This record gives sequence, C-alpha cells and structure tokens, in this order.
Amino acid sequence: MANKRIDRATGTETVGHEWDGIEELDTPMPRWWLWTFYLTIVFSIGYVIAYPAWPMIDKATEGVLGWSSRGELAKEIDAADQARTTVREQLARIPIERLSDDSDLMQQAVAGGAAAFRVNCVQCHGSGAAGSQELGYPNLNDDDWLWGGDLKAIEYTLTHGIRQAGDDETRTSQMPAFAGAFDARQLDALVDHVLSLSGKAEENALGAQLFADNCAACHGARGEGSREGGAPRLDDAIWLRGSSREAIKRQILNPRMGMMPKWEGRLDPVTIKMLAAYVHSLGGGEDFVEVAADPEVEVDEQP
Repeated sequence: MANKRIDRATGTETVGHEWDGIEELDTPMPRWWLWTFYLTIVFSIGYVIAYPAWPMIDKATEGVLGWSSRGELAKEIDAADQARTTVREQLARIPIERLSDDSDLMQQAVAGGAAAFRVNCVQCHGSGAAGSQELGYPNLNDDDWLWGGDLKAIEYTLTHGIRQAGDDETRTSQMPAFAGAFDARQLDALVDHVLSLSGKAEENALGAQLFADNCAACHGARGEGSREGGAPRLDDAIWLRGSSREAIKRQILNPRMGMMPKWEGRLDPVTIKMLAAYVHSLGGGEDFVEVAADPEVEVDEQP
C-alpha cells in the first residue's frame, strides 16, 4: 500500500507493486461490465431457486417451478406414444388395398415398416433388400414377384410365409427334380430353350419340345410363369438362383426350394401391414387391381 502512487501520464493510481520497472495501473472496471456481472449473480440466484440446481444423494433440488429435463423427456415420449397409437389405430382400421389412397398414412406405414424390416428381415434380404442370389433370397427392389407384388399380396405372403408347416394358407409350390430324366444332349437343349426365353440364347427345337412336355404346365408356354401356382417367370432375365448354364442345370436336376417364415403370431397385424407397405415402396410394388366379377360368380380377390 505504501508503494502506491499516481501515474503521471494517465492520472490513475497504481496497484503498488512493480516488476523489472513495470507497474500495473489500478484501472477501475467499466460500469457496464460491473452491472452485467451483478445481473449474472442475480440471475444465478433466481435460477437456483426456480430450477433443479444443487445435487443431493439421490436427486437434485427440485426448484419452485417443478421443472426437470427428465419430466420434459417423459412428456415427449408420452406425446410420441400417443401419436404412434393414433397411427396404429388408423392402420388397423383401413383395408391394406386402400392404404395408398391416404398418402400421409401410407408414409407413416412405410416409415414404421422400414424400422420393422431392419429388425426382422435384413438377415436374409439384406439391408438394401437386394437379397442374395447365392442363397436364394429374392431381391425386393425389382419388378419380379413370384406370388404378386400389390399390397394385399405382399401382406398375405408376410402373414402366412412360404412352405410353412402347420399353416394351411401358406404359399406353397413344388418343382420336381428331373435328375435322370434327361441325357446330356437333352439337358443342354432344354437349358438353351430356357435361356432363349429371355433372349440369352438361340432357340432350340428339341429344348422347346422338352419344355412343352415337362415345364410349360407350370411355367407357361412362353415362360410367363404363374403366380397362382408360384411358378417363376423365365422370360424376364431376372433369376433367383442364377442365370449361368450350370445354375440352370442344377435347378432343373435338383431344384432348391426356398422358405420364408410366417410372421403371423410373431408380429401383430399392424406391423405386418407396415412391413408390406415398406416392401411395396422399395420400387417394384404393383397397384392393387380389384377384379370385376360376374354377379352370378363369386371371385376370390386374393392374388
């Protein structure tokens, strides 16, 4: 204190100490800064009173407003649950073939189906739903559908699965094994004809006759397939098990038949409906066509 003095140049008192000839001026704080500092003190006192602030053994002080981040999160979760319940109720009421008429509800269904797909379906069909030709899991992005690609058909397949024992309504088809039925020349001719249906080989008269005698009853005379019987198309160059000559020969001689679990009983009907909406939205989905029936004839609308 004894070393304090007034600096001549500025007229400001020094703090009373110096180092290597350098002294520090005791310049007062700007008034605006002091008032801002005082206001922060007042604000902090008010915050401590109004909001949770001081940690205790198992909780913090509650504050006079009763607000908490945990309480706000609970409110947001409740609101989200309520919105989700509303959407699910709407989905439960609407027939799936009419779902695309409501674009907002369809969008909600697709979003929910995408989440369900990531949990239940990516193990086989892949995260991008491209499937696996090596393992026989179909690509869900293309326009080729074994049993039908409209919303109702997809929902039916998801509900009852494919070749599921114990479900009388499951999708089922069977291709006989032709091992031993053809000699090497006949087998090559038949493969040539199958490839020619999609423009991948020249036509073969012997193969065409063998196809007509053994394959056309299921696959159609021109390889157009049959959704009613689950016989795949052979004229579109989309192959589940591969398009090489060896792959086709293997499928003719010892066909590999795929399976898909039935989701009825594992997933609730609304989730299955959302899954159908998501699969339909991937790019290959078809419009639902309601067959105009003769008044005297009962028509089954199930694809």
